[in-house]
Amino acid sequence: MTVKQICEKLGLRSLTGECGMDREVKGAYICDLLSWVMAHASEGDVWITIQTHANIIAVATLLELSSIIIAEDAEVEEDTIKKAVAEGIPVLVSDKNAFMIAKELIAMGLGN
Repeated sequence: MTVKQICEKLGLRSLTGECGMDREVKGAYICDLLSWVMAHASEGDVWITIQTHANIIAVATLLELSSIIIAEDAEVEEDTIKKAVAEGIPVLVSDKNAFMIAKELIAMGLGN
């Protein structure tokens, strides 16, 4: 499954346009503590968080995550979006909370 397919099926808004939408999604990870994500998320995961600062892009790049979903319509800083585009990391936004997003991803066959 690709980031684009998840975006379409979950009705997510892309803040980074078509950037990285062809990336393969292998699983999902939910956490808001960056150091914990660095220690436990896996390559290809879509990361669900409410964190919006530019450091999330550094973590996603380091781990080669497929994308980041920002839950609950949290406002994303402009620097974060610029860095995401530069690094090729799709940043998607949902009005749903992390639990509901995860529930929909599991129904689609994703999960670790």
